[in-house]
Amino acid sequence: MNLIRSTAASALVAGTLFFNVNAAADIEAPSGTYVVESTHAYITISYSHLGFSTPHVGFNDFDVTLEFDAAAPENSTLNVVVDATSVDSRVADFDDHLNGEDFFQTDMYPEITFASTKIEMTGPDTALITGDLTIKDQTHPVTLEATLNKAGMHPMLKTTVMGFNASATLNRSQWGLGYAVPMVGDEVDLEITVEMMPKG
Repeated sequence: MNLIRSTAASALVAGTLFFNVNAAADIEAPSGTYVVESTHAYITISYSHLGFSTPHVGFNDFDVTLEFDAAAPENSTLNVVVDATSVDSRVADFDDHLNGEDFFQTDMYPEITFASTKIEMTGPDTALITGDLTIKDQTHPVTLEATLNKAGMHPMLKTTVMGFNASATLNRSQWGLGYAVPMVGDEVDLEITVEMMPKG
């Protein structure tokens, strides 16, 4: 499986996979199940730290599954499962804190999930992806602004690949992650970039 490598992400994560592919590329992306190409997939969050800096935190382990409907992309579905214990700030002591009860409390809540509930096409290669983001057993809706970057035959993998970006702004306190608010920003920017390939 890389809120957050959902929040979930976030989420994930995610959710950038629902476009008129033929309008954006001269190939067909067939209907079917697509999964993340794990060597080119990133979920990160950033926030204000006392106004002095904007740290970026990621997750190193996550799964993304897309059930893609090429004829009606708005009928596609997306599910993301993030291993919350894989949170990576690049600072070991901070990672321990993030895993603890002030934040993700991963001993009790080891997964973060996102499940799409609605896809609204806003252009030939853009969409709004609304879904349920669950962290620490608290579920709230999140809408991702998603863009298809490219769809085509991957020159090395020799299969169709679709690449997407997605973003959203969240208030972390809504999921019980309000430690140190307001000194440390409540508002979190979620950024997702993934490459997806047919399963199997």
